[in-house]
Amino acid sequence: MNVKTISGDKMNRSEIKDIGLAESGLRKIEWVRRNCPLLTLIKKDFEKEQPFKGKKIALSVHLEAKTAYLCEVLKSGGAEMYITGSNPLSTQDDVAAALCFEGMEVHAWHGTTHEEYEAHLTHVLENDCNIIIDDGGDLVHKLHTGMKDRLKYVIGGCEETTTGIIRLKAMAEKGELLFPMVLVNDADCKHLFDNRYGTGQSVWDGINRTTNLIVAGKTVVVAGYGWCGKGVAMRAKGFGAKVVVTEVDPVRAIEAVMDGFEVMPMNEAAVIGDFFVTVTGCSGVITEKDFLKMKDGAICCNAGHFDVEVDVAGLKKMAVESAPMRNNIMGYKLSNGNWIYILAEGRLVNLAAGDGHPAEIMDMSFAIQALSARYLVMNEGKITEKLIRVPEDVDKAVAVKKLETLGKKIDVLTEEQKAYLNQGL
Repeated sequence: MNVKTISGDKMNRSEIKDIGLAESGLRKIEWVRRNCPLLTLIKKDFEKEQPFKGKKIALSVHLEAKTAYLCEVLKSGGAEMYITGSNPLSTQDDVAAALCFEGMEVHAWHGTTHEEYEAHLTHVLENDCNIIIDDGGDLVHKLHTGMKDRLKYVIGGCEETTTGIIRLKAMAEKGELLFPMVLVNDADCKHLFDNRYGTGQSVWDGINRTTNLIVAGKTVVVAGYGWCGKGVAMRAKGFGAKVVVTEVDPVRAIEAVMDGFEVMPMNEAAVIGDFFVTVTGCSGVITEKDFLKMKDGAICCNAGHFDVEVDVAGLKKMAVESAPMRNNIMGYKLSNGNWIYILAEGRLVNLAAGDGHPAEIMDMSFAIQALSARYLVMNEGKITEKLIRVPEDVDKAVAVKKLETLGKKIDVLTEEQKAYLNQGL
């Protein structure tokens, strides 16, 4: 890997692929800026308030243009930014270069090895950061396992994803979480829109641009019917697919049935599926026994945070032949003669094979991130609990401002209506 290290001030510590790519990255960020009016309003407030003056923020989020604009917004509030990616294949090198060009310290490039990825996390955290913004929990895990000497600098952090929150709750239950974390993913203005509409659209953007195959008339198997799974299934139905849902939660399975989808175990769905999309946050969702039941030409991809949902390692071992088919498509021939295709190495298909969620969706999600980070700084030393819900007033404020940017108005309760609702029994 020929990595170019930038010279000059903070940039001399950055590790990116090529600063010469910055112009392309800056154009991408400008496009996002034009389509994220809510973040722009917050940026103007931060420029006046300077809530992060004297503070250092460590950020590990999929490093593309929307994340870059969040970094700009936080920097505008006085923060020193230390940035890395949260997935080896989702970093866009031109965006990393653009942030470096703007004076932020960046440790990331596309296609890192496991060792390089871990080193980048370490280099970011070596800056004694006060706020942690995480996507999947890798920064928090690194701090608690290998860099405990840096914990004393941390005020708190924010977690973006379902997977990250699962990890945080496990840590908290064991008494291992040592600083407060805001559960950004649980905010209404995050999971109701980002997880459902954002994932729903971006997953199919990634699949369609990668495969160039029709979806209509085919059977799509969606593993997991949380908010992300609901979005993926909804969009597949819109494309004209027959949708099958696999679940382990009986309540969500009933939801899927009443939403008009077939529900069955994966071992049955494996026989009939054309496209398989895992969205569970768990491991071993599609395994060797499922691959053996699949049609010739079945396509598997993952939209959960980590590359453990589709057992790609197991598929590699059982394959008698393998070959790249297109960019981001690897084919594996089984002993029965059938070919199984894996998109983006089983990593997040919407980011590893696409550009992630639409800008207008991330406008809300990253607004929650930015305001939650400000909440932590404003309440430094006052927070006792370790898992914190996004304050309702923050969630509502984002919703109100987003409606304003959409040019929409809603009704307001009269004083009489408020009195009626508050009268009790």
